[in-house]
Amino acid sequence: MATDILTTSAPEATAELSQRMGFRRWARELGWRHLIGVIAVVYAGFPIVYVISSSLSEKGTLTGSNALFSQVSLANYTQLGQTRFWEWVGNTVVIASITAIGTVLMGAAAAYAFSRFRFSGRRVGLTTLLIIQMFPQMLAFVAIFLLLIALGNVIPGLGLNSRIALICIYLGGSLGVNTFLMYGFFNTIPRELDEAAKIDGATHTQIYWTIILRLVAPILAVVGLLSFISTFGEFIIARTVLQSEANWTLAVGLYNWVSDLLEANWGLFAAGAVISAIPVLALFLFLQKYIVGGLTAGSVKG
Repeated sequence: MATDILTTSAPEATAELSQRMGFRRWARELGWRHLIGVIAVVYAGFPIVYVISSSLSEKGTLTGSNALFSQVSLANYTQLGQTRFWEWVGNTVVIASITAIGTVLMGAAAAYAFSRFRFSGRRVGLTTLLIIQMFPQMLAFVAIFLLLIALGNVIPGLGLNSRIALICIYLGGSLGVNTFLMYGFFNTIPRELDEAAKIDGATHTQIYWTIILRLVAPILAVVGLLSFISTFGEFIIARTVLQSEANWTLAVGLYNWVSDLLEANWGLFAAGAVISAIPVLALFLFLQKYIVGGLTAGSVKG
């Protein structure tokens, strides 16, 4: 019976199984799962459909888009070219990309050191990283603001309204959680590989760059993706640090379009939100084969 079901397509197998089991028994044991799955898909997909419908409405209000796709116009997308939207897109992609690359490099180096070397303070360092990741970075935005004011008096390039300063803040905030995440994955790589490479005359640097990093590619992709997504949509710290409109990220720029509720253009906001989701979606689809393996492999050995 199981073999016959596996050789048919999913809809045919479901129909055949329901006929053999009886509809009531199938609905009681299996059918409710399909119902919950459909409800979850509708629940998750409706906001996306609503935002797309709002972006195609010329009225520029969310309440005017209650009738989905009652108006279909590209006026809001055309109007984006008359704003700083694409400049904000460039700022966001640059900041998120540099942060993702820096997070991967720094986190991988720290995780390799904790995984392979035995040194004084190693256990305390791991415990500290575990405690730090329990507190969100936004809790320190007041301290970050005051620190950047003081730092800007000494090094203007690292003060307020500096994209470099924002990148440094993101890198520091993500180091703890990503190092701990990579640490578990690095422990799954057999130490015998390191020892065999050392016998052949390889140094720690050669082992790290040519052997270890290639084997931990899934977790590197996951950390890079998570870092890019979190940085791409981050608002609180970016709004605190970036002062001038030319340096704004997408989250800050889109917020300022609707911050004045009397003159808010929600249609333009929705159009910008739809376009800003494309880079994240493309990166997610490109790296999806690494995500499951990267998130689960490091959990079996810590």
